[in-house]
Amino acid sequence: MLVRPRSVLVTGALVVATLTAAMAPAQATNRVVLSAGHVDVLDIAVEDGQLDVVVHDETVEPGVERDPDTVLFQVKPEAGTTVPADAPQFAFLGDPGDSVWILPEANVEGLLFAGLSTEELEPGVVKNDTVKVWLVKVCGPADVSLFTVGAQDEVDILADSGDGLPDVTTLTAGTHKHENWAFEAEGDYTLTFIVTARLASNNHFIHSGLVDIKFHVGAL
Repeated sequence: MLVRPRSVLVTGALVVATLTAAMAPAQATNRVVLSAGHVDVLDIAVEDGQLDVVVHDETVEPGVERDPDTVLFQVKPEAGTTVPADAPQFAFLGDPGDSVWILPEANVEGLLFAGLSTEELEPGVVKNDTVKVWLVKVCGPADVSLFTVGAQDEVDILADSGDGLPDVTTLTAGTHKHENWAFEAEGDYTLTFIVTARLASNNHFIHSGLVDIKFHVGAL
């Protein structure tokens, strides 16, 4: 669910700006390339009173948890499509006929099936059983958006770098969510997230720190 009330965004944006200024993202070297199959781009839990974010990789059997700094997600050329001319609800992706590369919210063989997960977050640990996932920065050749499409083709935009960041999505503990990941040009992208919550036991504010997620759109 997209959270857009101005008071929430203003308060949250100040928190995110403070955290972003205070922390530098880690630098990674060797990365595992994930290009097809099920992954949780952000797998969120609380460990010892702190938010922990990993990549849950189910492209291998058995599935493994990976440090985000060791992973490169590939959006294959086969994910390429064009912005439809007869569906104005997709105008945020560009002009009709523009190219866009989308990892779909439904499983498509040969592409990444990418989601967000709080399945490891037990009920009662965080206040209201919710965490906030902030997309705070996108570095890349074009805009990036996350969105879902309903049964009547209605669009719920979770985040869109094209209309300004940060954008925030609220997730409930113990859930698993898939969405469309759209990239408006080929090339290399870094999506920077912060996850925030309050502990249910004492209302203490906790955060994940900056989490850089690397994507490559196109052939490697």
